Amino acid sequence: MSEPIRNKKLELAGAPTPQNTPSANAPIASRAQEPTVASIKEEDVDRAVNNSILAQDPRIVAMLQGKLDSLVGRSSGYIESLPRPVRQRVAGLNGIQKEHLKLQAEHQKEVIELEKKYLTKFTPLYEKRAKIVNGDIEPDPEEIEAGKAEKDEENDNGENGEMEAPAKETVKEDGSDDMKGIPEFWLSALKNCVTLAELITDRDEQALKHLTDIRLEYLERPGFSLVFEFAENDFFTNKMLRKTYYYRTETGRNGDFIYDSAEADKIDWKPEKDLTVRIEQKKQRNKNTKQTRVVKKTVPTESFFNFFNPPKAPEGDDDAPSDIEESLELDYQLGEDIKEKIIPSAVEWFTGEALLYECETGEMPGFEDEDDEDGDDLSDDREDDDEESDDEDDQSKPKQEAAECKQS
Repeated sequence: MSEPIRNKKLELAGAPTPQNTPSANAPIASRAQEPTVASIKEEDVDRAVNNSILAQDPRIVAMLQGKLDSLVGRSSGYIESLPRPVRQRVAGLNGIQKEHLKLQAEHQKEVIELEKKYLTKFTPLYEKRAKIVNGDIEPDPEEIEAGKAEKDEENDNGENGEMEAPAKETVKEDGSDDMKGIPEFWLSALKNCVTLAELITDRDEQALKHLTDIRLEYLERPGFSLVFEFAENDFFTNKMLRKTYYYRTETGRNGDFIYDSAEADKIDWKPEKDLTVRIEQKKQRNKNTKQTRVVKKTVPTESFFNFFNPPKAPEGDDDAPSDIEESLELDYQLGEDIKEKIIPSAVEWFTGEALLYECETGEMPGFEDEDDEDGDDLSDDREDDDEESDDEDDQSKPKQEAAECKQS
């Protein structure tokens, strides 16, 4: 007689799971490790993003960007949740802020008028500087002594406050007394300014050697002009090239002038002397006659004189593409550098002293201060490199162990 079944549980074979499967029997090698954030390479992330649906359909990206843009400036509801007396105090502060903005706008207007006033005082100094540079007159003995006294004082102090022996003047007997003015004065000044030096090519230098003066003029409307004067040269017939920057009639929220557009004189290049283009030659063969000919093609090229062909912003309220926006910002920054740096302190840019001043104030273009976060990133990168090297060592160890096993 069979025995009755009393409270016996059926022992069903469970499906293999990470919880009930021994690591020794797992199909993955025992030395495998879980992927961590540090082990995920940036290239893998970039590849995943590029292969994602967002990257494949830019319309989705544009739609999401539009949604995000619509959230900018939208209230989070915090101010509305405050008690009524607190909201009234906040409103009062906004009223005070509006009065502050009005004063800022008045301040900016007065600053421009003050700049115009002092430009009239600077102009006689600039005119005398131009005459000395071009060899029309010689500096007064008092001016020479004042310049030497300042230089001697700087040498006495030194960079570290230490005394330095004054440099001995060397007199060259090579007929340099017959040299007129200061040759290549403006070319040297422009080349010592990093942002401008990047634009000047070897071909440009031959034309910029004939630059005799750079002047600043303010407009009746908000804006200013930069006037470049040239001596007779082999490249163009213009005696003067003017570039004008215009501000918008309405000011920014803080009263700042907003850059609008720029225009410049057309350069009248002499035949085959246009520095903004280069000639490409290409051979073509006739299929029937087998004769060859050389075809010349004119293509744009980098040149400082592209400065006189400023980029144009799109008309209307359409937003400018990112590349046009960058070109507009760069063009305006170049004009500001000439207006605020080169013209007022031309001799210091010629001697290179202005570079020292910019280094002291931390305004050297092309160099940015690195904060602690960047330092942390660098340390993280070093740690990642160390981990990668450790992983490589670990990967090489099993191979050595396997070799030892074979030997046994």
